[in-house]
Amino acid sequence: MPNVLVVDDTGSIRLLIRTNLELAGFDVEEAVDGQSCLELLRAADTLPDAITVDVMMPRLDGIATVAQIRKDPRLADIAIVMVTTQNHPADVQRATEAGVDHYLVKPFDPDVLVETVQAAIDARRH
Repeated sequence: MPNVLVVDDTGSIRLLIRTNLELAGFDVEEAVDGQSCLELLRAADTLPDAITVDVMMPRLDGIATVAQIRKDPRLADIAIVMVTTQNHPADVQRATEAGVDHYLVKPFDPDVLVETVQAAIDARRH
């Protein structure tokens, strides 16, 4: 069962993403912002297969979080899907440059969320 870490500062969004992923058979953990995401990852014995991360968060935003993950050799191979309301081409470009595998704009179709996370995991495994 794939494991996904959902990172978003809005509890209702974390719940929505978690519920849809769990219904599709994923095991899900949560973090409330980029800083707590990094702390959780660095302390973890087992790393998630994928991370969904928002852009706009307190303490450490999603772009900076992704950049930190990609710099850490232990974390660099985790699939990352940006799930955000930020849909300007410059936002997508910054996320891509930071190392995001897929970019999904809120509101999202639940089936597309599940398919996108699975595709990101599959691409990282090959």
